[in-house]
Formats: sequence, C-alpha cells, structure tokens
Amino acid sequence: MIYNVHALHTFNKSWHLREIFQLSSYFAPLPSNVMLKMVKKSLLTISECPPLGLESLKVKDAQLRASSYKRRGLGPHRGRLNIQSGLEDGDVYDGAWCAQYRDKNQWLEVDAQRLTRFTGVILQGRNSIWSWDVVHTYKVQFSNDSLVWKPCMNGTEETPVLALFNTSTVARYIRINPQTWYENGTQGDICLRAEVLGCTLPDPNNIYAWQTEATGSRDKLDFRHHNYKEMRKLMKSVNEACPDITRIYSIGKSYAGLKLYVMEISDNPGKHELGEPEFRYVAGMHGNEVLGRELLLNLMQFMCQEYKRGDQRIVRLVKETRIHLLPSMNPDGYEMAFKKGSELSGWALGRYSHEWIDMNHNFADLNSGMWTAIELETDQSKLINHYFPIPEQYTSEEAFVASETRAVINWMQNIPFVLSANLHGGELVVTYPYDMTRDWAPREHTPTPDESFFRWLATAYASTNRVMSNPDRRPCHNKDFLRYNNIINGADWHNVPGSMNDFSYLHTNCFEVTVELSCDKFPHASELPIEWENNKESLLIYMEQVHRGIKGVVRDKDTEAGIPLISAFTHFTLHMITYITVFIYYCHFLWNKNVFIIPSSVADGDYWRLLNPGEYKVTVSAEGYLPSSRTCQVMYDHYPTICDFRLTKVPKQRLKDILAKGGKLPKDLQLRLRQLRLRKLRVTTKAMNQRRAAAATAKQAKRV
Repeated sequence: MIYNVHALHTFNKSWHLREIFQLSSYFAPLPSNVMLKMVKKSLLTISECPPLGLESLKVKDAQLRASSYKRRGLGPHRGRLNIQSGLEDGDVYDGAWCAQYRDKNQWLEVDAQRLTRFTGVILQGRNSIWSWDVVHTYKVQFSNDSLVWKPCMNGTEETPVLALFNTSTVARYIRINPQTWYENGTQGDICLRAEVLGCTLPDPNNIYAWQTEATGSRDKLDFRHHNYKEMRKLMKSVNEACPDITRIYSIGKSYAGLKLYVMEISDNPGKHELGEPEFRYVAGMHGNEVLGRELLLNLMQFMCQEYKRGDQRIVRLVKETRIHLLPSMNPDGYEMAFKKGSELSGWALGRYSHEWIDMNHNFADLNSGMWTAIELETDQSKLINHYFPIPEQYTSEEAFVASETRAVINWMQNIPFVLSANLHGGELVVTYPYDMTRDWAPREHTPTPDESFFRWLATAYASTNRVMSNPDRRPCHNKDFLRYNNIINGADWHNVPGSMNDFSYLHTNCFEVTVELSCDKFPHASELPIEWENNKESLLIYMEQVHRGIKGVVRDKDTEAGIPLISAFTHFTLHMITYITVFIYYCHFLWNKNVFIIPSSVADGDYWRLLNPGEYKVTVSAEGYLPSSRTCQVMYDHYPTICDFRLTKVPKQRLKDILAKGGKLPKDLQLRLRQLRLRKLRVTTKAMNQRRAAAATAKQAKRV
C-alpha cells in the first residue's frame, strides 16, 4: 500500500521519510485519507501537548534509561522534574540523575512506549543541600527503535527552564544529551531533572491495549485550573444552580486584598442547626500546591449535581452536616504560581504569602506552653488540655502574623468545627497531630491523647485513595510512606511548629489532618480528571467520619435551655470502661484525669466528641451546676451515640435565679435550703463549742 508522503510533509517538514514509513506501518489497515485525517488531528499546537508525567510518576522507572550514573541514588529514575533529595548526599534518594562520566556522550532517555509528538523539554539542575550541579546546554535526539537517533536541537538550575522545539518530532524515544555544564573546577557533575512535553498519537489498531489507562472522569465537572476570577465565577455558578443548599461567604482578605471565599453546603445554609456537626476542608495554604483547590471546586460542583439527582449518600451528607469549603487560603501565592503555569512554577514559587510567610508555621505555638505547664505543674488535675488561650504577644498588631492566618483563626473561633482536613501537595501521605516535636528534635513521634482516632481518620482517607492504596506505587521523593501504610504522625516526618493542625486541635478541639495529595504540586490540567477520580471517594468518606463518637445537648433541668459554652466552661470527663486501652494509656501519659473540653455551639449547648468504638463514662460539669454522669457506648455504626444531659443548678444559683424573677421556691429547694441551714448551724455550733473548750483549757492552765 502506498501513502501520500508529500501531503504528510506539508503538515510538518521535520518528519523524515523513515519516520513517515514507520508511522504508516502502524496505520496500515486504514486508507490514506483516514490516516491523514488522524495525523492532522494529532498535530496540535505545541502549547497543547501535556507533560508525559516524569514529575507525576505517570512515566514509570522502567521507562527511564541513562548512559551511566554515579550510584543508585543518582540513577535515571531520579531524573524527574522537581524531585527532592534526602538530607544526606549519597543515600538512595538523591536529587537528580547524575552521569558517572564528565563528557559529551552522556544522556538521559525516556521511552514513551508509543509514537508521540514531542514538542519540548523542561530541565532543572540537581536538588541538593551540599552540591551545585547544573547543565547549561544540551542536545535532544529522537528514535523509533532506540538504535538510530536523529538530532533535533542544541539547547539549568533549580528554577525549571522550558525549551520548546522549533518543529515538533514524532518518535517513541527521546534523549537529552548534555553538552556543557557547571564544572566547578574538576568537581562539577552532569546532573539534571527533566520533564518531557508530548502528545501521544491515536492508536487505531489498539496494539498497545496493555498500556491503556483511565485518563478521564465520567463526572461532568470543570476540569481546568482556575485563577481568582475564574474560581469566584465557578463558585457563583454552583450557588445559582443549588441556591437552597449553598451559600458563599468571605472570612477575610489576603494581603493583596483578595477575598478568602468559602462555599457552605447545608440544607439550611447560613444557620447552625442543633446537633448538626460543622465540617471544613481548607486548601491552598501553600499557593503553589494547587490540586486541593481544584478538588474542592470539583467537590462543590459534584455535590450540587448529585443532590439534584437524588443521590442518597450526598443527600444524607447535606442534610446531616454543615460543610464549609475554603478552596484558596493563600490566593496571592496561587496567582504567582498560576502566572508561571504547571511545570514551570518550580518547588517554591507561590508557596508563601505576599509577605513571604509560610502559613503552616504561622499559627500560635500552643504546644510549648502545654508541655511547659505539664513539667511545672505538680497538681496534674489543674492542667487543661484543650481550648488553650492564644498568647497575648501573638494577638498584637506588631506580631508577624499573616492577614490570611488571622482570618482563619477568627473563622475557627466563630464556628464550632468538629472535623477538618488541610489539603497540600508534593507527597502522597496523610499526617496527623502533633506536628511539632516536644523537644525541638528534627523528627520524633509525638502523639496526642487521641492518637488512635487520628490514625483512624488518616487511614480512612489514605486507604480509599486510589494512588495511596496502590501497593506497587513508587515513593515520590525521599521517603517511602508505603512502609507506614501512607499515614504518619506529623512530628515523626519533620518538625512543624505553629502548624494549623496542632492549633486547631489545642485551641478549638477540632480534629484536623493534613492530606498530601500528589507527588506533583501543580499537575497539568490534563491530569485533573484522573486526580478527581483518585480522591473523590476519599473526600466523601472522610467527611462522613464527622458522625462518629458521641454527641448530645447539655440543658438546664428546670428551663430546658441549652447551657452555652460562652457562659459555662463545660468539661467532659471521659473514662473508657472497655476497649481502646491505647486511649487510656495516652490520656494518663499526659494527664492524670481524662478531662476534655468538647466542641460546643456558642448558644445552643450541643456538643460533639469524636471517639473510637467503646464504652465510656461521661461526666459533665459546668459552673453553677451539679455534675452529672452517664455511660455512653460508641458503636461501629456510621452515626454517633446520643448522650444528652440535664444539669441541676447548685441551690445557691437556683435561689438567685428564682428570687431574681420573683418566683416561689419549689419544695425540693425549700427542703435543700433547710438542710443547708441545719448543716451550717451544726458546723457553727461545733466551732463555738471548740473555741469555748479551748478558752477554758487555757484559763485553767494559766491558774496552774
């Protein structure tokens, strides 16, 4: 069969005859006009070709080869854009591919595994604390069989540098061949990290069926990156589509004046309902970690659509939970990263606020004060372990606190959140408090009294995430979290003083974990549909965990009014009767008495406590009331155990309230007052008799 090779040349003159004939063999069953139509369709503009996926790990280690490498930790599998090294040079997690020899014959090769239209490459230097290795110029070569290579072009540092080819080339293999590099006397090595841009050609014969992977989603969502204006527009469209269950509000502004918008999803938006827990997702704390932002935008669209369709799981979530979604906590940083775009923003551009503040180190350090109090206080029963006050110096106007951080703290204080997750990027793991080590060690396992339940929360997300739960996945950078089942105590990973997780737990008793969503901080838009599928179930099932444990309402026995937290510090003493011995251990490790202040609404008196299954003795006490206790059993069901309390005021307080209203004393109170008077009279009489006896004894002694 003969094909019109000249016509094919008119589309792209860089295609050589040998490549054309090789390409035609793949399309052999098709007539020439059909083949040409498919090739035309594949010849997109250069900017439309996405990365192959070296950074996102879509390209597997087996697809990377090199002419040589210095050691295993600097092998071709480490030549991925933005890959991060370990603390020590020389380990198996170094920060680039580095050739063993320093000559112009070294190369890094990528096998696309099928014919691909290559349009460009992105290069970085080596990531290392101790070494500085950068390639200055390089050649790019292509091949269809890895034996015969065709040169294309003659061409960096930590910042990614994009090189687009003047003309694209169709091939299966691509090689990057460094020509000059930073020699550093005689110590400079040939090291680089790379990403390759290319569009795979259509495969009518499906001869690569073994390689076929799901690359999309059936959900009709807006899968693209949204800047500030586009995000606001999308949120408005969701609100207009589902006005009965959504509300948009702002919790404050960024340093540059961009509003921090929140989408509320509830069957009664704008109102706290008695007994309904408050849940939040926060994304974009680091502006260049963008996947969380897009997932929350997808989530609000999805929940609106499914609620209208009558999906019972979504309907139940909306009716039983008040959900708050903050897609961008750091909009200033995001705008910086967005302008550079995917693959080019690097590892740090946009991470910090406009004032160069890392917000995950910007919350008040309450851990240090807690641990100091534990060391100094001899009476352990006087220690508190929740609702720690914010230090005065932190709240002053001179304190170096980002406006975004202040806005989120105010948000936390105004709404009684029960459960939260902070969405990050750059790894695949779920971390839980504490994030800060007790003695400022670089890393050390530092558990909370709720270690067992935090592990449950982290596992609920990680075990349902498609990528995290894949036992065959490779580590992202320099730590293999598969060994920990993809969850880890935050401080056991690295020390993070002033984290939002620790602050949320200690100041408001809202349980919060950090979810590192992907190896790639800024995935290409083409990867967003599959990332949604990877995380959709995890996002939903994590929200459902807010309904575990116990909840109830604390009321006044006489008036049936809720006892608000604002007027009475309501303490709940939890003593586990059976099961969960770890819980008891950690409670006694920090405090002799298992006293917890539980999240409560400002005015209604309802409360929540996330707990693992087990039997608990719950004691409730409030200022001006007599304590009350009962046993509450937490089951394995997906709904909380109801534990309501009705507290009786102490007689003195009841008397004051009744007399203030001009009411008549009830008989039980009259009897109680009579008993108190008699008791007081007996105590007074006894004291007088003791004084008289003492005086008589002294008088007699004086006479003697």
